[in-house]
Amino acid sequence: MEGASYQRFPEIKIREMRDDFMKFELRKTDSSMANALRRVMIAEVPTVAVDLVEIEVNSSVLNDEFIAHRLGLIPLTSERAMAMRFSRDCDACDGDGQCEYCSVEFHLRAKCIGDQTLDVTSKDLLSSDHTVTPVDFSEAPATEDATDNRGIIIVKLRKGQELKLRAIARKGIGKDHAKWSPAATVTFMYEPEILINDDLMESLSLEQKKDWVESSPTKVFDIDPNTQQVVVVDPEAYTYDDEVIKKAEAMGKSGLVEIYPKEDSFIFTVESTGAVKAPLLLLNAIEVLKQKLDAVRLPEDSVDADDFGELGAHMRGG
Repeated sequence: MEGASYQRFPEIKIREMRDDFMKFELRKTDSSMANALRRVMIAEVPTVAVDLVEIEVNSSVLNDEFIAHRLGLIPLTSERAMAMRFSRDCDACDGDGQCEYCSVEFHLRAKCIGDQTLDVTSKDLLSSDHTVTPVDFSEAPATEDATDNRGIIIVKLRKGQELKLRAIARKGIGKDHAKWSPAATVTFMYEPEILINDDLMESLSLEQKKDWVESSPTKVFDIDPNTQQVVVVDPEAYTYDDEVIKKAEAMGKSGLVEIYPKEDSFIFTVESTGAVKAPLLLLNAIEVLKQKLDAVRLPEDSVDADDFGELGAHMRGG
């Protein structure tokens, strides 16, 4: 259809929000946009991670490569990662990746001088930039036992063993290496729409209703103790297993319940590694997605866009 517009106006509604966890609804869009947002959050929102390690002294039981790998997987606070330069694009250091615009330097020096085993942790990494530091996962007050606030263990040292190193952290994305991924997990599901046929349900005895409710592996339905009616208590607990539909058919009550996924409504669950707080992760993902769309959008006065027909009109925003 000439001049057809495919423009949508997605909406986001926040359900739960913490620094490391977020749950929200994405509405008025389709699965392609939902999946694009999910994939960008996992693989294309930039963070900062250790990318180069120079070990000066290492007399621990772990070899240099093992320690370097462990350092790379320590999440670093990356709120300013979006403003940093990729080392390959940095003209201040000619792509060397060791300047203030594209990297952060860390130092670590630890030596065990006592008989007790010394835990070398992420808290022993000294950063040249106070905004980029190892993520602190502890929620315990400083007055509590220090063992609850010791950070991520890198290596254990015995008496006389020493570790001294310099590390360079750079900006990157999860698509290049998992150490740069800001998300522990990002999932979405279609919001289910559950319709119970009240007439068929009334034809069931109380025992049959209980039997039908219990056929669901998750607590989606329950029986109201006052009215003895079957009610939907948690539609989002439904896992699209069709067990209640099969049970209804086995009881000779086909059509007892109809369950449809809403094609334009999605429920997202986001867990952050701590490198980027979950709310900021969503905002950065939307910004990255906008940048990617801008990169493929054709100028309004471009004659080449006409060669794409309806797609060209859509790409021009028409």
